[in-house]
Amino acid sequence: MISALFPGWLVGVLTFALMFVVLLFWGLLLFVPVMLLKLLLPLPTVQDRLSRTLAIIASQWVASNQIVFRLMHAPAWQLEYRAQLDPAKSYLLVCNHQSWADVLILFDLFHGRTPFLRFFLKRELIWVPLIGVICWALDMPFMKRHSRQAIAANPALRGEDLATTRRFCEKYRCRPITAVNFLEGTRFTQARHRAMHSPFRRLLRPKSAGMSFMLNAMGEQFGGVIDVTLAYQPTRPGHSLLWSWLCGEQSQMAIDVDLLPIPGDLLHGVYDQDDAFRDRFQHWVNGIWSRKDALLERMLEEGSAQAHAQTT
Repeated sequence: MISALFPGWLVGVLTFALMFVVLLFWGLLLFVPVMLLKLLLPLPTVQDRLSRTLAIIASQWVASNQIVFRLMHAPAWQLEYRAQLDPAKSYLLVCNHQSWADVLILFDLFHGRTPFLRFFLKRELIWVPLIGVICWALDMPFMKRHSRQAIAANPALRGEDLATTRRFCEKYRCRPITAVNFLEGTRFTQARHRAMHSPFRRLLRPKSAGMSFMLNAMGEQFGGVIDVTLAYQPTRPGHSLLWSWLCGEQSQMAIDVDLLPIPGDLLHGVYDQDDAFRDRFQHWVNGIWSRKDALLERMLEEGSAQAHAQTT
C-alpha cells in the first residue's frame, strides 16, 4: 500500500495524477471518438448502440480507477452491506452528500453490482472540462436548481427540472439503470444546515419532487431504493474531504448500504397537484432521512472514537 510508504500530501498528488492519466486514456483515446459519432449520427438506433458503448467504456474507466485506489490506498472500509443487488435490474440510489469524493466512492462501491450509475447533476457542471461533456454523452441529466426567489418571480421555472427528469426516465424505460439522486440537492455544510433550519443534525432537508416523479415514471421498473450512508473519518485541519480522501486518510471510513422497498401507493400520484399524496410521499422520505440521520450520527461517533484511540 503506497499510502504507508509516502507522506499524505504526496499520496494525494500521486493519486490525482494517476486518476488524470486514466481519465485521459479512456476519455480522449476511446470515449471522445465514440461521442463524436453520437453527435454526427442522430439516428435513434445508432444513438442507442453508441450510448451503450459509451457506458461500457465508462465502466472500464471505473475499473481502472479501482486499481489506482487499491494501489494507493488499499481501502478497508467498515462496510455494512444489507442489499442483495442484481446488475440486470434498475435501482434508484439515494445518499447523503458531503464531498466530490462521494461520486468516486459510489462508482467504486457499485461497480459490477448494479447497472452503471447515472447522477443528477447541477447545470453548471456541464462546463467542467472533459468531465462535463462525458457526463452529457452518458445521458446524465443536468438540473438548473433555480432559487426560490427566481421561481417566485417566474413560476414557469418550477417545471424545468421535472421536464428534465421526464426526458431522462423516457430514455431508460426499457433498459436497466442505477439513477443516483442526492436528495439534499447540494453538499452538506454547517452554513447551509443553519441557513435552511434543517431538522436533522447531520443532513440537509431532502427534496422529494424529483424522486416522486421518477418513481411515478419508472417505479415498477426499479428493484428498490438503494440507501447509502457515507461517514467520513475526521480530517486534518485545513483538509477538505476530497483532499483527505485522495491522501488516503479515509481508508477506514464507514459505509452503510441498505435496499428499501418502494411502497406501492407511492408509485402513482401527482406530487405537485395532489396535497394528500405529496404529504404521504414527504412523510416516507422524511422517515428515510430520520433513520439515516440517526445512523450517520452513530457512525460518526464511532469513527471519532476509533480515531482518538489510534492517536493516544
